[in-house]
Amino acid sequence: MMPSSGPRRRMAIVVTHPIQYQASWFRALTASPRLDIEVFFCHDARPEEQAGAGFDVQFTWDRPLLEGYPYRFLNNIARQPSIAAFNGLNTPEIGEIIRAGYYDALLVNGWNYRSAWQAFIAARRAGVPVMVRGDSQLHTPRHPAKRLAKELLYRQFIPRFSACLAVGSRSREYYLHYGASPDRVFLVPHTVDEDFFTAERDRLRPHRDELRRCWDLPTSATVFLFVGKFIPKKRPLDFVEAVAGLAGRGAPVAGLMVGDGPLRPEIESLIAATGAPVHLTGFLNQSGIPRAYAASDVLVLPSDGGETWGLVVNEAMLFGIPAVVSDAAGCAPDLTAPGAGATFPMGNVDVLVDRLSTYTDGDQRLRAESDAVRIAAERWSVRSAVLGLTAAVDAITFHAN
Repeated sequence: MMPSSGPRRRMAIVVTHPIQYQASWFRALTASPRLDIEVFFCHDARPEEQAGAGFDVQFTWDRPLLEGYPYRFLNNIARQPSIAAFNGLNTPEIGEIIRAGYYDALLVNGWNYRSAWQAFIAARRAGVPVMVRGDSQLHTPRHPAKRLAKELLYRQFIPRFSACLAVGSRSREYYLHYGASPDRVFLVPHTVDEDFFTAERDRLRPHRDELRRCWDLPTSATVFLFVGKFIPKKRPLDFVEAVAGLAGRGAPVAGLMVGDGPLRPEIESLIAATGAPVHLTGFLNQSGIPRAYAASDVLVLPSDGGETWGLVVNEAMLFGIPAVVSDAAGCAPDLTAPGAGATFPMGNVDVLVDRLSTYTDGDQRLRAESDAVRIAAERWSVRSAVLGLTAAVDAITFHAN
């Protein structure tokens, strides 16, 4: 149950486009007795845009993203509509909506698109407190000139937000670095649809061996899982090398790679050259991914600092699957802990092999970590994200009044 005490706040939420990881949060916000939200999407991404984002496969998500909460698609008048370019989202009508909406607060996801600034300016003129939510981190590789430019520019506007909503410790560090006041940074964690994933866990776990046979995975092996786009920042080749290294030590292991993308030919070549026992599933939509978690023992996230979080770790945790995560990935300090996963130096495959080898000595460690991982997942629940946003809204509207 969500706390019901306190006034009900009317909120506008501006986001680029429907995103699979946000739908369950929006539904939970709608169910909260403390919040009255309306979501404004700046763009409806086409299947070919999803392909251009890294999977190299045209698709639409096969689970509902627009059910259970009030929303509206804004009129995007950009000459070349796109979620990948600043001027690809141009929705001037958001200004009139904010001015006429009598909102207690505005929440904008990110700021690297024109529509965000149209919303910021309108809210400032209307006297509506502005919150911003993002998962940027300081570990993301940047050219020194770009880093300096951001240092000068971001310190001009980040301290002016009424609240900064951090998804984890590194995004909190990011906001503080650019001048946000500590008492205006609130934890609103990244979440996934826990009801869906826990139900799928309970349904699929009894069929683990059958699922493995579908992908030609040995039923007795320790199965390591990679889930993501086959693009450089995800470092999928490190995963293949690590599984090959473990197999070379004689460990009974297998790798399962869920996804697709431009690096697939290189991955296939490396598998052939090393003899790595790795199976590629291709792209799996939302309804299919739980099958991969149910068939696997350990998730591996080898990404560089461009991985500002890593929501596949949240998903795996709901299955009780520990994750071995690169120390550059945004979620590393929050979703791994002694007894519930591990980290390794990004790009150091030898250390990655050593970390993974500790899971190949039978089921004892896996069983011990499974419960710890599920307990750790509770902190990153949809409920926590609703409570975090409610606390932020209460703080900024109290000061505004």
